[in-house]
Amino acid sequence: MPTMTTHNATDKDRILPPETHTETFLPYMRDVARCEQSLQELNQMWRIIEASAKMNCPAEAKSILPTMAATRSGFSRLERELVSSLAHEKVRNVLAEIGTKARYVIDIVVRNLFERTADVGFLATDRELCNFVAGLTDSVEATRYRLREYRNKYTVYDEIILLDTEGNVLVQIDPTTPLEHSADPLIRQTLESDTYVETFRATDLRPAKERALVYSRRMHHPQTGAVIGVLCLCFHFEEEMAGIFAAHGDPQGRSNMLLLDGENRVIASADALWIPPGSEVPVNIDGQPRLMMHSGRQYLVRTFASEGYQGYPGPTGWQGQVMIPVDVAFNDSASDTLSQLAPEVAEGLLAHAHSFCPPLHDIMTAAKTIQRIVWNGQVMTAGQRGEMIKLKTILDQISETGNRSNELFAQSIHDLYQTVLVSSMRDAEFTTSLMVDLLDRNLYERSDDCRWWALTPELRSMLAQDQVSADDSAKISSILAAINRLYTVYTRLFVYDRHGRIVASTGDALESVLGSHIDQTTLEAVSTLRSAQQYHVSPFGPSNLYDGRHTYIYHAAIRALDQDAVVGGIGIVFDAEPELRNMLVAGLSGKQRMSAFYVSRDGRILSSTDAARPVGGTLEIDATMLQLDHGAHRSGVTLHDGQYAIVATSASSGYREFKTSDGYQEDVIAVVFQCFGAINEGGTSNSSSAFQLEQDVAVNRNGEDLEYATFFSDHSLFAIAAVHVMEAVPYSEVLPTSMGSRPEQIGILGLEREGQHRDFIWVFDLGFLIRGTRSAITSSSQVMIVQHGAHTIGLLADELHAVPQFGQAQIIHTPFALQGESMLVSHVIKANGGQLLIQAIAVDRLFAWVVDGSVPHANALELVPQDTGAAPPPQVEALLAA
Repeated sequence: MPTMTTHNATDKDRILPPETHTETFLPYMRDVARCEQSLQELNQMWRIIEASAKMNCPAEAKSILPTMAATRSGFSRLERELVSSLAHEKVRNVLAEIGTKARYVIDIVVRNLFERTADVGFLATDRELCNFVAGLTDSVEATRYRLREYRNKYTVYDEIILLDTEGNVLVQIDPTTPLEHSADPLIRQTLESDTYVETFRATDLRPAKERALVYSRRMHHPQTGAVIGVLCLCFHFEEEMAGIFAAHGDPQGRSNMLLLDGENRVIASADALWIPPGSEVPVNIDGQPRLMMHSGRQYLVRTFASEGYQGYPGPTGWQGQVMIPVDVAFNDSASDTLSQLAPEVAEGLLAHAHSFCPPLHDIMTAAKTIQRIVWNGQVMTAGQRGEMIKLKTILDQISETGNRSNELFAQSIHDLYQTVLVSSMRDAEFTTSLMVDLLDRNLYERSDDCRWWALTPELRSMLAQDQVSADDSAKISSILAAINRLYTVYTRLFVYDRHGRIVASTGDALESVLGSHIDQTTLEAVSTLRSAQQYHVSPFGPSNLYDGRHTYIYHAAIRALDQDAVVGGIGIVFDAEPELRNMLVAGLSGKQRMSAFYVSRDGRILSSTDAARPVGGTLEIDATMLQLDHGAHRSGVTLHDGQYAIVATSASSGYREFKTSDGYQEDVIAVVFQCFGAINEGGTSNSSSAFQLEQDVAVNRNGEDLEYATFFSDHSLFAIAAVHVMEAVPYSEVLPTSMGSRPEQIGILGLEREGQHRDFIWVFDLGFLIRGTRSAITSSSQVMIVQHGAHTIGLLADELHAVPQFGQAQIIHTPFALQGESMLVSHVIKANGGQLLIQAIAVDRLFAWVVDGSVPHANALELVPQDTGAAPPPQVEALLAA
């Protein structure tokens, strides 16, 4: 692996302090700055309310002052934590996005150059070329023609040169820069090396270029083995990098994609006018969220060195990098993806925020805390509005400010959720784009290989005979074996005659392969290939030449030396199972909770990282995700394996002439699923707009209206007369116990009595009392402290809602419970003009049940306690006596 150079003093001077200070990034995040301002305004409002209560009605406000202080304290903490979390997550998302692209730049370049090392090693042993350099043949034009035939297959090269040991140019294919001699030291270095030599710098071999990437290998006399010269393959570096940048650079032009050398100088730039080649730039190897200065502008930067590919480390020190100016890094305007999701999917995915975005989960938790504090403040003053006139304005301000607080948190959650979701979807799309690009580039090499090997003179001469002898078959097998040793991505190379009979092969099970025939469809396709530039690929599927597994087999026609007549063909069996999977794994780059696939247009799986979905099966996916134009991509949110997931797809678009102009077309689509958590099987979301209360103009707040504490249980909205509710606490404060003898008893809760000792009360699962099934415990679960007469209990609720007032006309007495509901429901409240029905719990029935064991009946207009014959256990009576 290449060693990376360390930062010099100048580099360090350009790096700002590494801490992710909110004040560093906040000026560039207008939405977060607005959130901070709103928080400060609300915090100030809570301070004003608290101060007003203390000055104007200290005696009346005594009971709510602690709650108001807790609210103010909560907002002070949120000013520090919430804004910091928002800023941190935005920075993290930007770094993750540009990091994926930076890793891609170096990975794709190294994979490409690995193929070049194999090419130069193989071509340097070409018998016709070696004969020419050794002086055994003297046709310059014939040799140039052969080199151009090679270049016509492997179009990544813009020059091929043969030189003798003194640096004299024997033949070249580029007529625009005629050469006679080279004094470049790489000639001597190559002659003294027993492997390839990789050179990237200015060279007299390519006088028209500032720098050239040259792969050279020494050549040997075909008879004596003596070193006789050098082969140089000149890679068309500029064209290749331009293609990468055009396909995967930032279409909005906000960031710049770079390739760097070991001294952190730019080798190639997606925008050379912005950051020109030769510039020295700061790098960020460890990926820390620091700002870096370049040419008077601050950037967020991600840098990746090569991890190597199949033992090839890549050019020493080369790195991929993406730089984005901080002043535009957070200005990406994305569509409102959340509005396009089904509400139950959006809310279900949000429930797993702790797994994919901890700051988002923290904000949601903080929002629930503030909501509970406000809710508590409202229930503590329920029924006192008529008696405490001085508090009326204060209480109205609490309600109004509490609602504004909830709205702010809802918007903050929406904005961050949107940021995280869009970033994740965009990253998934780019990942699939990388995967199809890796595939196209890899298979491009396969199409080159089969066509070039079909031009091997020995194969052409031996197959031109009427019958291939056993000796010739052995010679062909020897040639194929030599090639296969260099090109390990194939499990088998085989040659067949004009009748389709396989006469030579590498690989296993030769006794069953030799003498067998290829299928008639393939034979006809190969026999009708019109030129050496054409090839045929068998459709992806199982083959006995690949042990019954699925693969591609590339074919090219072998033609007689003295004419164009097809005398047979060569087939190369791509080792698809590991190679395709390795591409998927490389694209994932270790990302968690992701699975990836290559599929056909109809969803047939070509490769998979999911053991439960093997090759040959059909991937269950929305058909529209596969209906893509070439090079297009798409993403969305879906349900996959019982989980909420992001799905992204990209369609292959080809590489160079492969699948673009060579006549071959078999579309492949890369698919990625990123799972976030199990599907919530519940009903409508508790935060759905369907549950938002509208102000009823009929409610006159004249003391005749009734206040209710509303809450959720199993996604249904319930209410209890607020006068009976003391407060709510998070479920995390409940102590589990095995003392309870009834299934609805789920624990005990300690209450701090003012000036007294700590008392304990039973906590009951209201959902179990209503439905007969236990309620699911979540981070939103709350316990309401409810009092009736001398008894106090805790009731488990899924989530708190509000403390509204309702007019008498809105409350309908129902002697019968709603169908399918418990007899605990005695009234129904018609809210929002009758569009929302809230089930009101009868507190007397509830306490008769949990204290005395009296089960309410539907035919009871008034609660009639019934003796069940089983008295509560002594410990229950003791706890309920509180």
